[in-house]
Amino acid sequence: QVQLVESGGGLVQAGGSLRLSCEVSGSTFSINVMGWYRQAPGKQRELVADITNGGTTNYADSVKGRFTISRDNAKNTMYLQMNSLKPEDTAVYSCNAAAFGLVLGWGQGTQVTVSS
Repeated sequence: QVQLVESGGGLVQAGGSLRLSCEVSGSTFSINVMGWYRQAPGKQRELVADITNGGTTNYADSVKGRFTISRDNAKNTMYLQMNSLKPEDTAVYSCNAAAFGLVLGWGQGTQVTVSS
């Protein structure tokens, strides 16, 4: 099992930036992919971006060119740099870790609110 703790959420005006962090502990050796997800009120949770151990990244079309996912393996931390934020980016953002399709754990989530 792994434990994940997010930080960095908050309130920002449209066009602004935020950086989310996800610190991982526990059986980190088993992780092969980590991802950021978000859930807006009344909507299903959706994948925002993920990154493999090898550094391969994948983004939702809605965030391409605005968000950047990265990992610092030495610090066991994953980041999501969010630029040019829009009101529709408002959601609870959560990180997870997986090993070959098996989810190992979720963070508690952090609120991101973008005002127009």
